[in-house]
Amino acid sequence: MICKDLEDINGMRLAGKVVAGALKYAESLIKPNISTFELDKKIEKYIIEKGATPSFLHYDGFPASICASVNATVVHGIPSKTTVLKEGDIISIDVGAVINGYHGDAARTFAVGKISDDVARLVRVTEECFFEGIKNLKVGEKLGKLSCAIQTHAEKNGYSVVRELVGHGIGHNMHEAPEVPNYGLPTQGVRVKDGMCLAIEPMINMGDRFVFVDEDGWGIITRDGLPSAHYENTVIVTSAGVEITTLDEGTNL
Repeated sequence: MICKDLEDINGMRLAGKVVAGALKYAESLIKPNISTFELDKKIEKYIIEKGATPSFLHYDGFPASICASVNATVVHGIPSKTTVLKEGDIISIDVGAVINGYHGDAARTFAVGKISDDVARLVRVTEECFFEGIKNLKVGEKLGKLSCAIQTHAEKNGYSVVRELVGHGIGHNMHEAPEVPNYGLPTQGVRVKDGMCLAIEPMINMGDRFVFVDEDGWGIITRDGLPSAHYENTVIVTSAGVEITTLDEGTNL
């Protein structure tokens, strides 16, 4: 794992600000009858106009600048002209941007028009899982304390945690050590160190936890066809606490 110094942290803050802005812009675009392809192109343009580069475009062959995952697609949905949002859908938008050699990465699940109360609760609890997790993210503690808190909050609300995909370290590379599972025991994982930068991303299913890979080789879809939600931020952990770089103005906890 790579711990960041002050210069690195300032670079991470700027990348996070670009990603936060891209997600806020995405929220303003989401409405019935817009295609995920159009969302991708508009958000890509936003990132480039901010002086950054989309992290996801061509990453391991991924063909777009955002992941656009609708309803039962957990993550890694490929934007498409034929995937058109409709009233009552949810869409998870995952965005990455690199600027001056530093990456930011975050995701949100948005409602398309009015959604059912049950699905709105899933989206809300998934966001809560992130914040319950980072209450346990402290220098010197095992990373498993965060993972366990996320799993506990999801399961006590009747949901399940995807286990095939995890969060990750982030910095000069979009994916760095350590892995950050959303499940596990509080005694597991590495000890958190001063200067660690992590992308923490609960992926929570309404039904069971099992998933499969779409025939396109990218989309991860719930096996039971029930909705899934995704909430992610890039955070910096220091002895002073946790800083979230990918909220609107950055947040210190």
